[in-house]
Amino acid sequence: MEEIDLWQYERQALGEGHVHICGCDEAGAGPLAGPVYAAAVILPMGADIPGLNDSKKLTEKRREALFPVIQTTALAWSVASISPQEIDETDILTARMRCMQLAIDGLSLPADFALVDGNRDHGRGGGVTTPHRCIVKGDSLSASVAAASILAKVSRDHFMLEMAKEYPQYAFERHKGYGTKLHYERLREYGPSPIHRRSFLKNL
Repeated sequence: MEEIDLWQYERQALGEGHVHICGCDEAGAGPLAGPVYAAAVILPMGADIPGLNDSKKLTEKRREALFPVIQTTALAWSVASISPQEIDETDILTARMRCMQLAIDGLSLPADFALVDGNRDHGRGGGVTTPHRCIVKGDSLSASVAAASILAKVSRDHFMLEMAKEYPQYAFERHKGYGTKLHYERLREYGPSPIHRRSFLKNL
């Protein structure tokens, strides 16, 4: 099987005259509880980060190991989140896109171009405003998007582990807020917590 060139999109953007190219991805669109997180990462071109890949294809242990490596290797990185309350007030697509733009805006080295995971760049109430290109499965095709996917996923997982201590009755440490059988059982028993997304619980 031919190896994927994880730098093709970054090189293409460089060839178009862009200088600081960030990858951007989000985590936590689907869960019933907790914020949505996004990260933006500018990597040095060709940086060698062994094992870099889409966060969903990596074990939790591997993601945790790569997290500090990405932070120290990156020219700039940023993580942002949007609360369950704001998700309920707008919609998850708007929240995801706003969150990605917040992450891009938080970079210490301003990005002049973004590679954005997925095929959407805006929701009803906001979107990605930095010049960008959407890449379907970008977290498997671009090094900087893969790096962003890991920072977003690990940051969100860390938050949910903290929430597991605050709201132990929901067992967030076991499902990170996703709609598992156990999570629904605990929701029916205890009702929603302050970090649950009310707009996601209409079937309860």
